[in-house]
Amino acid sequence: MRQGFDNDKYIELQAANIRRRIDQFGGKLYLEFGGKLFDDYHASRVLPGFEPDTKFRMLESMAADVEIVIAINANHIQQGKTRGDLGIPYDEDVLRLIDVFRSRGFHVGTVVLTQYAGQPAADAYRHRLEQLGVTCRLHYPIAGYPHDIEHIVSDDGYGRNEYIETTRPLVVVTAPGPGSGKLATCLSQLYHEHKRGINAGYAKYETFPIWNLPLNHPVNIAYEAATADLDDTNIIDPFHLEAHGETTINHNRDVEAFPVLKAMMERIMGESPYQSPTDMGVNMAGYAIVDDDACRDAARLEIVRRYFTACVNLKRTGNGEEQIERLRSIMKKAGVDLELPVIHDAAIEPICRLKTEHLNSTNRRLHSDETLIALSITSATDPVAKRVIDGLELLHGADAFFSVIISSTDEALYRKLGINVCCEPKYERVSLYHR
Repeated sequence: MRQGFDNDKYIELQAANIRRRIDQFGGKLYLEFGGKLFDDYHASRVLPGFEPDTKFRMLESMAADVEIVIAINANHIQQGKTRGDLGIPYDEDVLRLIDVFRSRGFHVGTVVLTQYAGQPAADAYRHRLEQLGVTCRLHYPIAGYPHDIEHIVSDDGYGRNEYIETTRPLVVVTAPGPGSGKLATCLSQLYHEHKRGINAGYAKYETFPIWNLPLNHPVNIAYEAATADLDDTNIIDPFHLEAHGETTINHNRDVEAFPVLKAMMERIMGESPYQSPTDMGVNMAGYAIVDDDACRDAARLEIVRRYFTACVNLKRTGNGEEQIERLRSIMKKAGVDLELPVIHDAAIEPICRLKTEHLNSTNRRLHSDETLIALSITSATDPVAKRVIDGLELLHGADAFFSVIISSTDEALYRKLGINVCCEPKYERVSLYHR
């Protein structure tokens, strides 16, 4: 498969840029991590060559200087909010993240419960963390947030939050999901550090959109497809254009929030170190693209994949029509259309008839594991089949498109093989119950 991204170059550039930002603020930086620290499969699909744990490996290159703080919204604990990709509650995911970080040699300093207002489930969780020996701190709702700057940046605002003691130059603030309060945690810490006479700064590390790629580059459009349910859009950063005369890309939420964020930093630090949301970022991914065409092709496939995934979800749940319409618009902007069928029905039908008419099966198709078993048996005597079996690892990162929604058994098998799956939003059988 074509490689469009130099992973080693990226790790080197990214670590160096973060170190420069630490030095800019006198030796201490609170770095808000957007997206996933590891298991970043979206990035690995649209930037072929990017490894899912690349950001993790980048941090490992400077692990001795890194301290990790994990933020979780107390309301999410109370509501039992769950990660859609893993199917586990946010509070359990925090424990999973701690285990993963520690197993890779990172120091996890503190878990901070944001928006804490005495929620019973949050109290029980805080007690559980203490029993496990994990330091926990509380941050509270602030009246007038985010617009009453004078109140927010005061002893009655950020000043009420419990101070998180940190000891290392780079404090990575991450979370199990969006809305966890990472930015507020960083700003609260800046307030407390500057009250104590400690120089510290803030920066944001988010892979997408890639600020130095064009607005309508397929890689950036693929980010819009990935966040279609959030109604995010990529836009030209007007603050950066005005301040520096340079066209850069950011997403609408960061641009909309920047004036308030800049005012907060001015009140905390005396002046804002940043003139635009792009200035706040440290992402170097755009500089590690070595084959732009390969990344464009991969991103277009991802856009189509997101469309099929949304269509399947609509079929399964009955929800998501607006998301599909938005994805159709995104596909049009990227200049991509639905995939054409590769195998004709005339080739499939004889196999289906064999199962149903001669083997009395009610299931007209082979499951993927059945197909692989048959292929494995054949490979004992057939050199071509053996070559196929031996070449399975070459399918890692490939794309598979299906004309029906496949079973969970099939999905699990393709996941093991590292194959990205898209399904037409149609069930194999016409019935109301599907499993």
